[in-house]
Amino acid sequence: QVQLVESGGGLVQPGGSLRLSCTVSGNNFSRYTLGWYRQAPGNQRELVASISSISTTTYADSVKGRFTISRDNAKNTVYLQMNSLKPEDTAVYYCNARWIGSSWGRGTQVTVSS
Repeated sequence: QVQLVESGGGLVQPGGSLRLSCTVSGNNFSRYTLGWYRQAPGNQRELVASISSISTTTYADSVKGRFTISRDNAKNTVYLQMNSLKPEDTAVYYCNARWIGSSWGRGTQVTVSS
């Protein structure tokens, strides 16, 4: 059973930055496509950014130019650097690892508010 543990969420003012981390258990990290998703109250979970096993990245239009996804295969960790945060970025952020199956973390809360 693959386990994913997110960290790095918190409360930040508009315009601020946060870096989320997600550590994935097991020996197949380099094979995974990794994604960050978010879900705000009353909304569906949406893809924020993903990075493939060969580090091809995709981003939601709403975060392009502000967020950066990256991975460190030596540390079994995927990151989401979030800059110029807006109140509408407030959500629970989830990490996903996909290869043969799909596994999710429990999420970390990000709140952007003054």
